[in-house]
Amino acid sequence: MDIILIPGLWLDASSWDDVIPALERAGHRPRPLTLPGLDAKDADRSTITLQDHVDAVTAAIDDADTKVAVVGHSLGAGVASAAVDARVDRVARAIYIGGFPAADGEALGAGFTVADGEVPLPEWDSFDEADLGGLDDAARARFRARAIPSPEHAVTDVVHLSDERRYDVPVTVICPEFSAAQLQSWIAQGAPPVQEFTKLHDVEYVDVSTGHWPQFTRPADLAQAIIDAVAK
Repeated sequence: MDIILIPGLWLDASSWDDVIPALERAGHRPRPLTLPGLDAKDADRSTITLQDHVDAVTAAIDDADTKVAVVGHSLGAGVASAAVDARVDRVARAIYIGGFPAADGEALGAGFTVADGEVPLPEWDSFDEADLGGLDDAARARFRARAIPSPEHAVTDVVHLSDERRYDVPVTVICPEFSAAQLQSWIAQGAPPVQEFTKLHDVEYVDVSTGHWPQFTRPADLAQAIIDAVAK
């Protein structure tokens, strides 16, 4: 199966490098994406929109010969869910890693510092310790060296969704810095960022306990969780 891999903020297609070999050995065709504006540190990101990111994903879906799995990490989960809405007949499963599906009429992110039309990687002390699990000083240094600012509008633009059949697409949520039990409790408590889960007709929750970036800290286990999900 074609597996479309969507990175979260500050990352490009290479962030999936340690996950891809296991997916290929399992017989899949991983398609890691570098979203618009993330191709170079000095790229002009001022005019890049959220729709540009969604369009890049739908173009990858359209390139596939059969139905695909769409995988989104962190805010990439919101991009993935918007692409599912746009291509609901072409997606066999959506997989969200440390992120949540988008809600119509809301922006994907809030609270990030914006500078000159882009969102740079914040200082480490702005993250919760749970987010940074598994990232030692050397891994953090490598992350910061590779990090590319994300376009402001890809984070702050409002999401527009229109096809309620998106709720019929099976979903796997991979839980890294929070557990499946924690996520389910947030859903039950009515926490606003996770209420789209209550509308999904087929959703499973899988623990891969680590920090927010399992593609760096537990790539083999993350790959296996993706393989298991697409086998359903």
